[in-house]
Amino acid sequence: MKMIKFRAKIEIIGINPFVFLPESVLNEVFIQAGKSKGKIPIRMKIDGHEFIQTLVKWKGAWRLYLNTPMRKAAAKDVGDVADFEIIYDPVQRTYPIHPKLEQAFVKNKSAKKVFESIRPSLRLEINRYLSRLKTEESVDRNVSKAIQFLLGNGRFVGRDKP
Repeated sequence: MKMIKFRAKIEIIGINPFVFLPESVLNEVFIQAGKSKGKIPIRMKIDGHEFIQTLVKWKGAWRLYLNTPMRKAAAKDVGDVADFEIIYDPVQRTYPIHPKLEQAFVKNKSAKKVFESIRPSLRLEINRYLSRLKTEESVDRNVSKAIQFLLGNGRFVGRDKP
């Protein structure tokens, strides 16, 4: 498989910057992935800066969302045109439960039960978020927030109650 190149204008829906992929690029990614439904994990470059991302269909259209670190690396913003390269990424993306979250579940079985019942993508999002924290203080603070979120109190990872 090879990276597929295209050029696109960065647009925005709500607060989320994204680009549409040309039909030919989208079809090639579908062929690489062996599917044209559901989330499609990809590796991408924006003006030469490489990232991993997920291609998603939202409101009837496939979009490649561009987070702040991606746009900052390429010095691009909404309205700018950028050069992209994209390829299907078959690497399984998993994040184990953070040990401190696991410890918190021992003390709070109700939160654990909710965690086990929420959709897999939200579990992944919570695990990924906690695994990327740098200090013990921020881990402790955010594990507490995650437990409260799972119990229906407050927001976490940009989400309302599960």
